[in-house]
Parts: sequence; structure tokens; C-alpha cells
Amino acid sequence: MLRAAKLSTRTLGSSKPVFVRALSTQVVKSDFVVIGSGIAGSSAAFNLAKSGKGRVTVLEREEQHGYHSTGRSAALYAETYGSEVVRAITTGSKAEFQSEELVRLGGGVPFLKDLGLLWIARPDQLAQLHELFKATGKLVNNLQYLQNAKQVHEACSLVKTDYATAGFLEPDARDMDVNAIHSAFLRGTKLHGGEVHNGAEVVQIERTSTKNWVVHTAKGEKFEAPVLVNAAGAWADQIALLAGIRPIGLLPKRRTCINFECPAQHLSALHSMPMVFDVGEEFYFKPDAGRFLASPADETPMLPTDAQPDEFDVAFCVDRVQQATGMNIRTITNKWAGLRSFVPDKDFVLGPDDREASFVWAAGQGGFGIQTAPAAGRLVKAFACGEEVPQDLADLGVTKQALSPSRLLDRQAVSSEEVEVMVEKLMEEFASKHAEM
Repeated sequence: MLRAAKLSTRTLGSSKPVFVRALSTQVVKSDFVVIGSGIAGSSAAFNLAKSGKGRVTVLEREEQHGYHSTGRSAALYAETYGSEVVRAITTGSKAEFQSEELVRLGGGVPFLKDLGLLWIARPDQLAQLHELFKATGKLVNNLQYLQNAKQVHEACSLVKTDYATAGFLEPDARDMDVNAIHSAFLRGTKLHGGEVHNGAEVVQIERTSTKNWVVHTAKGEKFEAPVLVNAAGAWADQIALLAGIRPIGLLPKRRTCINFECPAQHLSALHSMPMVFDVGEEFYFKPDAGRFLASPADETPMLPTDAQPDEFDVAFCVDRVQQATGMNIRTITNKWAGLRSFVPDKDFVLGPDDREASFVWAAGQGGFGIQTAPAAGRLVKAFACGEEVPQDLADLGVTKQALSPSRLLDRQAVSSEEVEVMVEKLMEEFASKHAEM
């Protein structure tokens, strides 16, 4: 294992200094320390606290939970969205999303609301559509293939007949109440005796003589536990480096979203339409509280930061939606961006580090963290407690190896400065391609 990094006064990707108070001699001890209170950290913490396996402490660097990713999501529950293992974990989450306990913790309002998902394809995307339909039909048995432009238009009257040649409908896809889901996990963690600390930015991690982890925050607090769960989102590799663990090659990517007013002549379609997603993931749009929510489905590499929307991506989104629908988008009422973090193969990294089993990863969820949260939280709990994949998820084809950091064989020991250089290089390459478009 690498040596623990020295206390840094700079956050990766930011030139702003972090002012650290004198380190306290008092240590808060628990059995599990979870770093990050977004959907990954909160679902893991909830399942750990609920299990009765020990005391759980959650540390969140921001004052607001889920500030960078979870709180900026356009969340959809769709069993046809994501890789094979992501889709299996999504399917394995459905029952818990509807469970009486979790819904009660979220305020009593159902988490999932009827919506449906329509995948559409231009003539040049038909092979991709057929491949997705075939792959996703293995777990979802009620998909409806739409063989021509007329059928696509009947499924959503906004899609122009001269744009989409075919598509398929996932009728059981659902809109999600992200805030209620996230709140349920946080409340549940506290209800089962867990502690959640906001404004607790981690600046140093060390080991004791008994191999416990000691986590120092910028406030001078110390938290000790034998098991450390790294659910720090875009900052997960930075946390690993502080702990002396090899990074997994996590790359944060910006995702832009906009809200725009619905033209008067399309109001009836707005209230009855499914979410529409281009099969090449070039854009999507859906109804959202009397308006539209849309995204260019961008994946712009960037350093961990407070992501902001780029005007080019906003314009690109408007153009794509207008081409597909013919709508004249005049008024954008809101625009924002969030971070979605991936490893090279775009699958999750859940489980113990291959060189240090007491360091448990809960990272790389990309844009699928919310739809998979219940089952992903159970997986992290199982791995943190030395258990196997829960049987119901194993029956869906989820394996420990598919999620393990050990599959990332090209991981190397690198410094935080080298990580920053690698990300900046990727950003430069992306900018170069961007300029050629």
C-alpha cells in the first residue's frame, strides 16, 4: 500500500487554500466511516446502520447533501438504461423503491411516478436500436418495439415522422422523486443510530498501529474506524490518494440540463408523453412540472469542481430537441450542470480495494446512481461486512468481480499531481475534438 499523503492545503482541481484548524486530540470512534453523503454514501450508510453491524459515521464536505451530483439529477428509473450490470442492479432496486419502510422515511409520497421511456432512432441508428432492444429484453419482458415513424409518433406526438425511423417503449419506466429518496436514506441512517456530519472536508487520512483508519477534517475533527467507505463521488480518487490507496482512474464528466417553457400548442402532448431518449444518447427530454427538462447528454471531462453549464452545450441541446420535434424553443427558464463520474469501462466500482480490504469503494456510478441506489447500497454494505453478493442480485447476474476495483488491471501508483495532469490532458483532448465539430 502507498504511504498516506501529507496534509494538503489545496483541494484537487482548485487553487483555493483550505484553512485547517489545529488538529484535535479527541477522536470520534465508530465501526464504519463513510466519506460522502450523496446517493452512494447515504444508501450505503443506511444499509450499514440498519444491519446492526456497528456504528456508522458519514462525513460530507459540503453543507448541503448531494450538492454536486445527486441534487442535480434528472433522475429516471429505467431498466433499459446503462450497462448489463447496471441494468441488473436497477431491476434489483425496484422492490425497495416501493417498500413501505423507505417510502415512509421519504415522507410517505411514492418515489416512482408513471412516465414511460421512449427510445428513438434515426435511420443511421437502427443497428444500435436493435442491439439495445435485444440486450434489454433479457430482463424487461414488456418492451414494445415500434417498427416505423408512424408508431413512434403515436407513442409521442412531439417526435417528427421525418426524424425517427423506429424506436421502442419501456412502459414501466418511472419518474423519480430524487429529494425524497435521498432524504429517506439520510433519515434512515440517523434513525438506526448513524451520525451525519456536514462541512466535514477530509484533509488527511492515516492508519493507527491497529490498522484502523483515522480521518482528519478541515475543522480539526478526527474520526476513527476499522472500515472506510469511499463514496466521495468525483473526489473519490483524491480520497484514495489521501489514504495511500491507488486511484481507479475516475474521470468526472459534466452533464448539462435545461428547463424550457412548453409552446401553447403542445401542452396536451406535454401532459401525456413519455421521456424521449435518443438511442445514441445525443439528447433527451421529458415533462417536468408543467415545463420540459432537456439535456444534450454531454459528457465533458473536467476536474472535480462545482460544475456550471456551458453555453455551447445549452445551444446544442436546444438545436437537437428542435430538430427532433419541430418545437420552437424561445424561453429557457433554468439551466444547470452536474458531475457524473466514470472509470474507463463505465461500470460501478463497489467493494474492497484489492490491496486493502478495509478500504471499500462506492464510486463510478456515472448517471445511474439514483436508479440503482437501494441495491447498490446493499452491495456496499455486504462487501464492507465481508459478505457475498445478496442472493436476489446474484440471481440477476450481479457478480463481485464485475464491480471490483481488481478488474481495473492497469491501475498504477500515482500522485495527486499526476492525477490532475492526466485529467487536464483528457480535457485538452476533448476541447480539441470539440473545436473540430
